[in-house]
Amino acid sequence: MPSHGKKFRDATKQIDRSIAYEPDEAIALLKKIASAKFDETVEAAVRLGVDPRHADQQVRGAVVLPHGTGKERVVVVFAKGDKAKEATDAGADFVGAEDMMEKIQKEGWLDFDVAIATPDMMSIVGRLGRILGPRGMMPNPKSGTVTFDVDQAVKEVKAGKIEYRVDKAGNIHAPIGRVSFDNEKLLENLRTLIDTLVRARPPAVKGQYLKNISISSTMSPSIKVTTQRVNTQH
Repeated sequence: MPSHGKKFRDATKQIDRSIAYEPDEAIALLKKIASAKFDETVEAAVRLGVDPRHADQQVRGAVVLPHGTGKERVVVVFAKGDKAKEATDAGADFVGAEDMMEKIQKEGWLDFDVAIATPDMMSIVGRLGRILGPRGMMPNPKSGTVTFDVDQAVKEVKAGKIEYRVDKAGNIHAPIGRVSFDNEKLLENLRTLIDTLVRARPPAVKGQYLKNISISSTMSPSIKVTTQRVNTQH
């Protein structure tokens, strides 16, 4: 395993590994140690007390972050007729049906971040399961990307909607903004994500649900955040 560079090691020295920071302190420290020449993405990692092997302990869905992620997201919509026009008017970057499926299937075209489909298009989109599925890009009713309300779906993605899904180890990784964001905006985005995850707690889960929260930027070590008081309602 390659050793980390000097900047990473210097940043690590500024973090007290023995404590979990208050959310506002963690964000301030993260911004202080971020040293890359580009505007790094800030990511939250949340370990949940769930066993993802059980269907009744799956945690997945979507949330609109109040301040977005700082990344312009490219949206493709599978729709026809009026719904195709609605998607274009809402700001979708690419709109199509069979032609779009063939472009992805035959040309390997994947220059988009999010795929949305009207329910009647799923017989076409279903053929792309092997390509889009492993990348986490398959339209899904649970995340609001299979819908006839394409206007709202496109606008929410453009406004900063992100999808989350627990991995095999019980972790959720989600972007919450950029290092250049105001501290308060990052804090609000983090709280919104945590609040959403708390509300998504499966009834089958017993014991501690929020096990661990940490934040990091693209090039930084992670900083542990207290699981107390991150979210205001709980």
